[in-house]
Amino acid sequence: MTAVESRPAGVLGTSQSPAHRPFRARVTAFVALTKPRIIELLLITTVPVMFLAQQGVPDLTLVLLTCLGGYLSAGGANALNMYIDRDIDALMDRTSQRPLVTGMVRPREALVFGITLAVVSTLLFGLTVNWLSAWLSLGALLFYVVVYTMILKRRTAQNIVWGGIAGCMPVLIGWSAVTNSMSWAPVVLFLVIFFWTPPHYWPLSMKVKEDYARVGVPMLPVVAGNKAVAKQIVLYSWVMVGVSLLLTPMGYTGWFYTAVALAAGGWWLWEAHALLNRAKAEVTGAKLREMRLFHWSITYVSLLFVAIAVDPFLR
Repeated sequence: MTAVESRPAGVLGTSQSPAHRPFRARVTAFVALTKPRIIELLLITTVPVMFLAQQGVPDLTLVLLTCLGGYLSAGGANALNMYIDRDIDALMDRTSQRPLVTGMVRPREALVFGITLAVVSTLLFGLTVNWLSAWLSLGALLFYVVVYTMILKRRTAQNIVWGGIAGCMPVLIGWSAVTNSMSWAPVVLFLVIFFWTPPHYWPLSMKVKEDYARVGVPMLPVVAGNKAVAKQIVLYSWVMVGVSLLLTPMGYTGWFYTAVALAAGGWWLWEAHALLNRAKAEVTGAKLREMRLFHWSITYVSLLFVAIAVDPFLR
């Protein structure tokens, strides 16, 4: 029996055809397929890198085109992710209202929508920005859809570690959009996001691990205890903060970025170790407060990349 076949009656789909739903509701549903809140985070890591690459204010038309291309590409990847995961989304509380689960969008519509966004975003990048950025964008999309969603997610507890590579690509795209080349600076920032992703996502996975366990997705908190997960979070956090400090000795950033990276990184490590201490004390439920680190992780990456954008003006 598949996950969709075992869902509670009435969870997936409704008696009303999607074509007969109000137009505004249908538009909202297609926008939801792109996961706009996640894309906001991706753009936060794209635009500041363009300022760093330019060592000042980049061409604003270029910024707009890069953001549009990035949104369409990531949106296409997210739509295809929802198409592939529609069976388990129907059984998880936090995904039970997604458009394919509620029946607001048909599976075939989501598939065509996702592929269309992938094609349009690649052409937009290639024809208006440059082809290096286009191939990087397409590579990120394919990695997220094929490697993460189709291969890793349901097979290994390291899914989010390697699957997170797709989320690292915007820093490379931001740099290449300005320079049409690569350098060590975007590589370092790629590694910052790579080591940031697991300790960012694992606290959320700890919170909703029953959801993942129900559908057989082996997220690390499902297959390991809270203490083991918290230890991994601390390990990745230390490496992430250490890597974030490499930009200044390499000559790409100055005192302002360094100060922000030290302060924000120090607070991150405090929160990570606090989570580990609570896990060691075998605290469970609301007292574990794992979401403190999840919410801080979003603030951390925002502060770090704003500092990257501001730093060239203070050097």
